[in-house]
Amino acid sequence: MFDLPDNQPLQQLLREFYEAGKIVAAVCHGPAGLVGATLSDGQPLVAGKRVNAFTDREEAATGLGSSLPFLLESKIRDLGAIFVAAPNWSSHVEVDGNLITGQNPQSTLAVTKAVLSKLS
Repeated sequence: MFDLPDNQPLQQLLREFYEAGKIVAAVCHGPAGLVGATLSDGQPLVAGKRVNAFTDREEAATGLGSSLPFLLESKIRDLGAIFVAAPNWSSHVEVDGNLITGQNPQSTLAVTKAVLSKLS
């Protein structure tokens, strides 16, 4: 949340992977790395894509939201993503082409299975 959105080498790698048709996957707060990622045409990588990450409701439940630089769900929505959330703390994965995102730690296995499915 603090270092991923502005990490230029990460942003370049995400753009190159995504535009080359490679899988880009992240779970929980990991999608914070997608916040600064743009495609070669300047559009946010997540724009118009089904995405999820740790939700604003889950952040509120932890009581730590005010300590963060932004709320991840809100930020991803602001970038034009179609944010699809499940109930708090439930396993949930979204697959939109080669972009695979999981909502929270409980989603790790589902994201792993989605990545393996894409690879086979």
